[in-house]
Amino acid sequence: MATELKVGRRILSLVQGDLTRIPADAIVNAANESLAGGGGVDGAIHRAGGPAILNDLQRRYGKRRRCETGSAAVSDPGQLPAKWVIHAVGPRWRGGKFGESDLLWSAYRSSLHTADELGARSVTFPAISTGIYGYPVDQAAPVALEALIGGLKQARSVERATVVLYSEAVLEQFEAALDEVRPLAGSRPDQPDAEQDHGHPGDDVEPDPLGKRDGAEEHGDHRK
Repeated sequence: MATELKVGRRILSLVQGDLTRIPADAIVNAANESLAGGGGVDGAIHRAGGPAILNDLQRRYGKRRRCETGSAAVSDPGQLPAKWVIHAVGPRWRGGKFGESDLLWSAYRSSLHTADELGARSVTFPAISTGIYGYPVDQAAPVALEALIGGLKQARSVERATVVLYSEAVLEQFEAALDEVRPLAGSRPDQPDAEQDHGHPGDDVEPDPLGKRDGAEEHGDHRK
């Protein structure tokens, strides 16, 4: 059973489940900068989608590809129940003093923006950076939800964003965070969707084909 929040005419949803088995137009992967597959969610995505994902990443971006932390890249879905996989690179947790929250926010927002540009109507997300990257769930959840709420307000094609959590305990922490950020959803369903959120730099910066943002080099000391 999903927990839902209306954001204008759009829906933000939380659900416990397996990200690789929930159909969506776009599935977001918690990727690494080399876009080469790895452990955790990344490994699960590549196992479920098969070699076609890695082959397409190499075709699009080359063997020496690199996607900056906080950015996103796109590939074919392979055998996943989707039209696209969006590979978002979240930050490693280093105590919260190295711009982790801005980079995590950017990873979610870049992914949602990419999905919107592709014309996706539904997008599923993992809890980016909360696995082997060590980002505390209670601190990651409000950042993720704030980014998604603001992004849904600006979206043109995306109608539903769903965060798929791997355990009941993580779901409960995201539900608690949703109650805290709920006022950010703001508008009623009959209001226009032209609202803009504030408080984060680079919101209007268009990503390049690997989703890189201007000024990303400022955070180079804690990327992988």
